[in-house]
Amino acid sequence: MARHVYACPLRWADMDAYGHINNVAFLRYLEEARIDFMFRLGSREGSATFDGGSVVARHEIDYLRPLVHRHEPVTIDTWVTDITAASLTLGYEVKDPGTLYARASTVVVPYNLSQQRPRRITAEEKAFLEQYRDEAVAA
Repeated sequence: MARHVYACPLRWADMDAYGHINNVAFLRYLEEARIDFMFRLGSREGSATFDGGSVVARHEIDYLRPLVHRHEPVTIDTWVTDITAASLTLGYEVKDPGTLYARASTVVVPYNLSQQRPRRITAEEKAFLEQYRDEAVAA
């Protein structure tokens, strides 16, 4: 199993009154990791994966520990847990060595922007995704 590893910077504005990273900021962090995985990594590997568009259909997050604001980035592992004809599910772990802050998943639907409707996953996209496929991790 391969996982995509993303070093996500923490921002001052992400912090709540208690010095913790606000729950809403976690969604932005997952978005950054997802974009880095689906677009930057896919393009680097010679694929125009998902350049035509995609939309998020669902998020699920289990917050396990508070993440305190600091200057060092947090690590987000991303992998594929499921692929269907017209959607994929990504798994994530937001962590530091020895500390797991959150587990999450996102259902992504490929989308035809010009026709404004969902589309099927292409063979090229599926081949890319299969390289990062692994089973979901129980929370």
